[in-house]
Amino acid sequence: MLITNYTENEIEAGCDEAGRGCLAGPVFAASVILPKNFNHNLLNDSKKVTKKNRIILREIIEKEAISFAVCKTDCKIIDEINILNASILTMHKAIEKLNIIPTLLLIDGNRFKPFKNINHICIIKGDEKYTSIAAASILAKTYRDDYMRLIHSDFPKYNWLKNKGYGTFEHQKAILENGKTEHHRKTFNFKLQQTSIGF
Repeated sequence: MLITNYTENEIEAGCDEAGRGCLAGPVFAASVILPKNFNHNLLNDSKKVTKKNRIILREIIEKEAISFAVCKTDCKIIDEINILNASILTMHKAIEKLNIIPTLLLIDGNRFKPFKNINHICIIKGDEKYTSIAAASILAKTYRDDYMRLIHSDFPKYNWLKNKGYGTFEHQKAILENGKTEHHRKTFNFKLQQTSIGF
């Protein structure tokens, strides 16, 4: 069971990203403010939720959230400032778009840069522990998947419909055979291995 609140007296916004480890596509981030004590039996880290249930949860989160926002940063910026900084930048952009100002940010992971004067707490595997971070992970993941499906039609050889830009063997082989596209991260290198995994 996820923890619904870090504290009782703060307006908490959970933040998470999707696509950090990909070879192609933007990094997406979401920020979500949920009602106090909100929970749902399907809610969890997006990587532990089926595609069908992620879609169900996205609709519930968007309906029930007090405020939410999803943003992206493209591969050109990722190559310029590196993926860690791009992930943090994208979370900042999502927080900025919230129509309610949070008083506490719950960040998935162990790295973040202060956003304005709002206190933040980094939580390793926070998307497995807190509802607002799990909700942010669901939104970031589903919005990014939608985007990768959209650009797949222009570059079908890379099968982003299935691998979503992650470094699967099939995707890496397609890069070696066809080169990188405008959507590939030029600074991301790889060594082709049959055991390459994706998501």
